[in-house]
Amino acid sequence: MSAQQIPVVVLAGFLGSGKTTLLNHLLRSARGTRIGVMVNDFGAIGVDAMTVAGQVGSTVSLGNGCLCCAVDASELDEYLERLTRPSARLDVIVIEASGLAEPQELVRMILASENGRIVYGGLVQVVDAAEFDATRARHPETDRHLGIADLIVLNKADRVDGAGQHRVRSAIGSVLERAGSSAAVVSAVQGRVDPELLFDRAARRDEESHAVRQLSFEDLYAEEHDHDAHPHAVYESVDFTSDAPLDPRRLMDFLDARPEGLYRIKGFVDFGAGDPERRYAVHAVGRFLRFYPAPWARGEERLSQLVLIGSGVDEEALRKGLAECAQTGPHDAPDERSMWGVLRYVPQPDEGELEAGEPDAGELEAGERDGGIPPLPRSFP
Repeated sequence: MSAQQIPVVVLAGFLGSGKTTLLNHLLRSARGTRIGVMVNDFGAIGVDAMTVAGQVGSTVSLGNGCLCCAVDASELDEYLERLTRPSARLDVIVIEASGLAEPQELVRMILASENGRIVYGGLVQVVDAAEFDATRARHPETDRHLGIADLIVLNKADRVDGAGQHRVRSAIGSVLERAGSSAAVVSAVQGRVDPELLFDRAARRDEESHAVRQLSFEDLYAEEHDHDAHPHAVYESVDFTSDAPLDPRRLMDFLDARPEGLYRIKGFVDFGAGDPERRYAVHAVGRFLRFYPAPWARGEERLSQLVLIGSGVDEEALRKGLAECAQTGPHDAPDERSMWGVLRYVPQPDEGELEAGEPDAGELEAGERDGGIPPLPRSFP
């Protein structure tokens, strides 16, 4: 089930911050990844010469495998249902909130959705670096929006000198500290963030086999706009592999204390004796965390393999912290209760009941555990 779930990313920011520019950049950079886009201001979305126009309630193909539809908030579930149908073959859905929308309400709706084909992909707040002070003055809710974001894109960084960027970053850092948030903050010019920071690129069969195919609009755009020639948000990706099972309690301690700037964690974990029959897929974005258990495939090598993505993270410290989660031998095998912390972040099973004595594997009540966001996150009033 988890492999089929489509991440839903909320893209927010006040008018003029560069949300649409960032979204268009993602669409131009899709390179085989099928993106579903839900927007309020329908006519604003365009990919160079390709202009999308229409009325609320319509869905338009962008011609590169991506789809775009204009929705009202009340129609969110209906359009999520449409976009997640297998026939749409989408890899990710991006919701661009209007400039005056309350992003926390969109996040609530996604987390509360009963659509089993989606998973929360994070709240991205776009900030105009040059107009940051003026925006805060006009919109007192700015600090609250920053405090609930998973990723903050400091856009139009080219319009602010080094000292100015440092001042804005310090101000944002103070807001995040008061909110108890460790959101990653990345600078960008013209909304150019690497899509890998937000979602996994899909490898299509023709790309995997290097088959000869007709050049698409995306290919031509990529050839004309070499990434090295344009600055975009810089992030670090840290790979970790362990052939020793990880201790569930120590891993949860690591995840609860994950450092500032660490935005995404994905991969698979072997808990050894904690659950010898299953491996656990991990999906973490910002403070949101889920585990998805699945049986080991016959003959599959039992490894823990994780990828950690963020900005300004300490690679050596992350590897050391994960290495310390490894079980050191039979004397270090987890007991029957050690998996309870992990099971709190496992979605409700489709069938069957947990064994007597185990905690409900559903969603956390507010305040039960730090480090993860339940469906109605405690950071959201």
